[in-house]
Amino acid sequence: MSLFQQWAFLVKEALDKSFLVAKFFCAVHVTNTYLGSTAVVYGPSMLPTFSLNNDLVLLERISTRNGKAGTGDVVVLQSPENPRKFVTKRITGMEGDKITYIVDPKNSDKTETVIVPKGHVWVQGDNVYNSYDSRNFGPVPYGLLKGKIFWKIWPTSAFGSIGRRPETVDPALKDLEQANQS
Repeated sequence: MSLFQQWAFLVKEALDKSFLVAKFFCAVHVTNTYLGSTAVVYGPSMLPTFSLNNDLVLLERISTRNGKAGTGDVVVLQSPENPRKFVTKRITGMEGDKITYIVDPKNSDKTETVIVPKGHVWVQGDNVYNSYDSRNFGPVPYGLLKGKIFWKIWPTSAFGSIGRRPETVDPALKDLEQANQS
């Protein structure tokens, strides 16, 4: 084999391997961008659904892209106030829904009612006493939803489906109503 043939063989092998690696990374990119990925959830706003530090979850991106995420779903969204930040909240209202919420559950019983505008959702953390959510920044455009969480991977003691929470009434508001009835 001539020197030229040896170099041609090496170049062909290198190109074949490079294209294989490029295809792999393209597949990973498409999967992560359009189908689903993993995410780390931390902080007090979603207690007790998630713990304070680093729950690993699976999220799918198809339902949020197709407008199929709904009330009760836990979603990852781009913060409306800081585009570099992503937050995890539960959808508690869709466009056209009338939402009544306690403005500051730690300090008062004052409630407000809003109607979620077209193309928006109302999101709140499960821990209403320690969550920065739509009560603070208002309805969120549907386009900021990045994925719906459907499975908790870590910690292994909590491994399993997240599912929807059928109760969409603010728990603090529910406690207030029960106190007023008694």
